[in-house]
Amino acid sequence: MKRALDLLIALIALTLFAPLLAAIAAAIWFDDRHAPFFFALRVARGGGDFRMIKFRTMIPGAWKSGVNSTASGDVRITRIGRWLRKGKLDELPQLWNVLAGDMSLVGPRPQVRADVNLYTEEESRMLQARPGITDLASIAFADEGEILAGSSDPDLLYNQIIRPWKSRLVLLYLENQSLLRDAQIVWITALALFSRRRALRTLALLLDAFGAGEKLKAMATRRMPLEAWPPPGTESIVRQYAVNEEASAHA
Repeated sequence: MKRALDLLIALIALTLFAPLLAAIAAAIWFDDRHAPFFFALRVARGGGDFRMIKFRTMIPGAWKSGVNSTASGDVRITRIGRWLRKGKLDELPQLWNVLAGDMSLVGPRPQVRADVNLYTEEESRMLQARPGITDLASIAFADEGEILAGSSDPDLLYNQIIRPWKSRLVLLYLENQSLLRDAQIVWITALALFSRRRALRTLALLLDAFGAGEKLKAMATRRMPLEAWPPPGTESIVRQYAVNEEASAHA
């Protein structure tokens, strides 16, 4: 049923958004005369690889820098890219990935191989699910770029203060997933485009229904400053990040 709904909704959305997709693609191409789409290598369900389609928001060849996490002030982001990222419009082409079966509307955000290589055994359970366009963590950390802004090592900071809570949110979702929960996540994702404050309040209610712990709820809804914490399955906070030269930027 989940796959059938993914196909139906993705097909309808691509049809409705076709004029917008064409306009965005044209704007990106006219800006610097380079391809408007970026095919990012990501880890698929089960541990394989697939190409995730996005509108290109960075300068050509930006992935060669070896930096996987993208702060809001990253100089690699183009003028149009900043606008697309703000409204999450760069993610719209992933509806094609949904049609192809690589992704779902709701599921763990697909990660680069370098990040997956750091997973603990417990975090590896996240690879049992089909990656998604949105999930609990996407709502909680929609401001990831702002969190990492100004950091001298955004990849390391991501693994210290975002990954531990993001992974826990994914694992919590996998324990409670249902079509109703997916619908609620899609609704909160849409709400966040208009009011992040209301979206976080609604997210808190959903996390209560999921049985989330107080610490995780506080971090996810930003009632407290993000705290460095060990990822699920380990007692150690990440102290270094191994760069993968073929990795591309975080979504």
